[in-house]
Amino acid sequence: MASERDASDTMPLRMTVQEGAGPRKPAAGRRKKKAVCLAVVAVLLAGGTGAGLLWVGQGGNGSEPESGPKIKKIAVVRTDLSGIREMQGTLGYDSARTIRSAGEGRVTWLPNRGATVERGRQLYRVDERSAVVFYGDTPLYRRLDTPGSVGRDVRVVADNLRALGYDIGAQPAPGTVVRQQAPAGDPPPVTTGPGPAPTEPPAGRPSAPDGGAGKGTDASQEGSPSPSPSQSTVREGDGVLTTSLMSAIKRWQKAVGIEPTGILDISDVVVTKSAVRVSDVLAQPGDEASGDLMTVTATTKSVTVPVESLDIGSIKSGQRVTVVLADQSTAAGRVAAISTIVQANQDDEGNTGQTKTNVTVSLDDPQAVKGIDSAPVQAQFQGESKKDVLAVPVGALLALREGGYAVRLSGGRLVPVDTGMFARGLVEISGQGISEGMKVETTA
Repeated sequence: MASERDASDTMPLRMTVQEGAGPRKPAAGRRKKKAVCLAVVAVLLAGGTGAGLLWVGQGGNGSEPESGPKIKKIAVVRTDLSGIREMQGTLGYDSARTIRSAGEGRVTWLPNRGATVERGRQLYRVDERSAVVFYGDTPLYRRLDTPGSVGRDVRVVADNLRALGYDIGAQPAPGTVVRQQAPAGDPPPVTTGPGPAPTEPPAGRPSAPDGGAGKGTDASQEGSPSPSPSQSTVREGDGVLTTSLMSAIKRWQKAVGIEPTGILDISDVVVTKSAVRVSDVLAQPGDEASGDLMTVTATTKSVTVPVESLDIGSIKSGQRVTVVLADQSTAAGRVAAISTIVQANQDDEGNTGQTKTNVTVSLDDPQAVKGIDSAPVQAQFQGESKKDVLAVPVGALLALREGGYAVRLSGGRLVPVDTGMFARGLVEISGQGISEGMKVETTA
């Protein structure tokens, strides 16, 4: 509640200014002293969330004036406040990965460092056979040579050939029971709809045993039909190696310079989530293909920030972040991922220090960091924010003897205030009689 208070209601300032302290003529009567006491509070922000007060006692009579902060008048403003936590991070390309050949032989071609390789393009060659990039989540883990093979790896092949413009024909729907055939040359797979038993193959042409081609399909799980070892049930996310798909594989093989057999070996395809950038070449033509060939990354950049585990709770997925580059330019971003792996730092003596968790920040505009491959940066995490509040510099707060705070108006009257959020040297205030534009005293 607004009230007029005397200066003695506040904690006294470190200096007392005495007017008329020099000798006067007797006719003037006894000397009068006027002590003008000003109370100043220095509010120290701790991590943007806490505040402390500093005050000192009243100076003695007859002492020389001490130096103190200068006072100026400033208007109460209506503004938005937001808390910011600044941490060090590293800008770089996402998802580093080491590439090794899945086959034997000698390396005959490698891309240049910095090259970008997209879907359908060769990543390297071994014995002059290309290894081509396909996009997906499941790598090829077996030789695809058996019509009727079912699995997520087959789905990767089907999806990529379709994306490259090849007609792969219709794919059996989830729940379909597919009878696998012997590799190369046997009749196409026979399929049925969900529920009924699979159609028997033509007389005299018994179906071949599975031979492992259907491994990984989980066809025998509860809730699906009970297929024999040479049958598989198509599940959500599976693909089927149909004759139409094998024909499409032949056409694609011919286009990329691979012998058009319709059969895919594990070493023919490198599955990545998206286009890759070659960050480093670890081998050279003539080397054995069994070693590390190169490291690749995604073509997008992000910022990795190691955050102390005690602070990780204040960071949320999607939280706004401002990235400050070395030239002081900024790029906007958001928290894209918070690692579930906690890492412990060790000192030179092997003692475990602070544990940290990596936070990944994606950038809204990749062009903002164009031309920068890797660099240290500052990441400013946006914390609590308040819109349209009244605020003054923290130096305008005065500590009252009975507790609480006040601001001094330009005419000298003290007005009690309630404090809210502290951010960037400002403090939110409210109270009766406080309005936008009114003048208050603060430290200069």
